Amino acid sequence: MLSRRVVVTGLGAITPIGNNVQDYWTALSNGVSGAALITQFDASKFKTRFACEVKNFDVTQFIDRKEARRMDRYAQLAMVACDEAVKHCGIDLEKVNKDRVGVIWGSGIGGLKTFLDEVTSFAKGDGTPRFSPFFIPMMIADIAAGLISIRFGFRGPNFTTVSACASSTNAISDAFYYIKMGKSDMMITGGSEACVNEAAVGGFNAMKALSERNEDPSTASRPFDLDRNGFVLGEGAGAIVLEELEHALARGATIYGEIAGCGASADAYHLTAPHPEGLGATSVMRCALEEAGMKPEEIDYINVHGTSTPLGDPQEVIAIQNIFGEHAFKVNISSTKSMTGHLLGGAGAIEVLACLMAINTGVIPPTINHFTDDPAFDTRLNLTFNKSQKREVKVALSNTFGFGGHNASIIIKKYE
Repeated sequence: MLSRRVVVTGLGAITPIGNNVQDYWTALSNGVSGAALITQFDASKFKTRFACEVKNFDVTQFIDRKEARRMDRYAQLAMVACDEAVKHCGIDLEKVNKDRVGVIWGSGIGGLKTFLDEVTSFAKGDGTPRFSPFFIPMMIADIAAGLISIRFGFRGPNFTTVSACASSTNAISDAFYYIKMGKSDMMITGGSEACVNEAAVGGFNAMKALSERNEDPSTASRPFDLDRNGFVLGEGAGAIVLEELEHALARGATIYGEIAGCGASADAYHLTAPHPEGLGATSVMRCALEEAGMKPEEIDYINVHGTSTPLGDPQEVIAIQNIFGEHAFKVNISSTKSMTGHLLGGAGAIEVLACLMAINTGVIPPTINHFTDDPAFDTRLNLTFNKSQKREVKVALSNTFGFGGHNASIIIKKYE
């Protein structure tokens, strides 16, 4: 069973720079920033007053209004991305064995807005408990996976991974293993997050994790720049359809790439800070390479975690240089969070999509907003600053690291 190959046959996305995969990729390859002043609440009293919000999103274009009201925004975004991915993969829902199709989703926080609204309403009341009967099912982080399975009737393995900002990378990895081990033939996987609200912005501000460059939000996310001062909060969802190779070939599916290997590790160091020597990040990339049976020299592109924080960016580069040695100067590296902001538990999903699109188009998306070199980074590194670059990409690596020291990496290769 472990020889079963796992390929990608469907893509879906709704992001701060595009509400479908093609629009997302066009903006990404053109270096478009999704950061702007917050519109979902009055942020005038907050230290950070901007974020990367999904724009022009009317959920009723995709989901019945009554049904949508029973979903937190993070679940709504998940449903929209999965709708696109399922349509994109061309599966005949009447013919597929739905017992062999599962859903594994990732979300670091889940329905935070629902929780905030319900508790705020109770606190402002007279003490009489008046909670929505949908409060709990709207809030819990696993409900998106359940809703997706209900929508399509998929009765295979169904759960959600929660590992902070590594959540959706872990979800894709688990989906890969379920197919590889013969437990499923297809999996809908990815992740979503919708935390542009008072609780999240206030909480991250209290940690001093967010950029406070309110005068110029579009340049606030500056991975690897000397003046980076925190990440920019984002929201959205990314979805991919994974499929066992022979199953995909039998139905004539278009194949966009193949999952070659996955890695997982822990820093075992600090609640929020990365290991200063990049030990966990080094370990997780080594694990992914070993599982893929690849040498570092085979990697063409690395989509880094690259959040634009003073501590995180250098530690990831240390880890890359630990693993790749001289090849670190030959591989393209970029942080697409410079454009999308940080989708937290949804980050890994849209970044795997970026890797797949790089493989299929031969274009490396840039790290925008680079103004001043940081002497912490060797100038021989190709961090793909400010403009996309053309390059054949046969193999790409995507990194995500989460609070608690959770690390996850995925290697995607061109299907041959």
